Amino acid sequence: MEDAGMVAQLRGQTAGIRALGKVDKVYLENTNLVYSLAGENQNTGNIRETFFLNQLKVSHQVWTSSLGDFRVNDMEFELGGKDKGIKQIKSAQKGYLVKDDIESGYHNTIPLWHFGLMY
Repeated sequence: MEDAGMVAQLRGQTAGIRALGKVDKVYLENTNLVYSLAGENQNTGNIRETFFLNQLKVSHQVWTSSLGDFRVNDMEFELGGKDKGIKQIKSAQKGYLVKDDIESGYHNTIPLWHFGLMY
């Protein structure tokens, strides 16, 4: 289903044979599928994460994170709405909040819509 463009599998940053069978999270490939299949039962957090993964996986290797939602290279990303706090990624050396419903970023906070420009 991943090769057909229906789902995106997210794995931890493990190597070897253990990485082949272990999938930590499964997302629909893009947010259009979420809106089509979920009807009125859409989960805003899942839509944010689906969008983020869909935009970054084109040119980056994306992993699950023990601190935040995603790990890209040596950076941790935690996604949320405009009121999301930093406590979850506070201990990360390179931790970033990705917030929905904000227009501009500040310090280590990046608007979610900025990632739509990466594709």
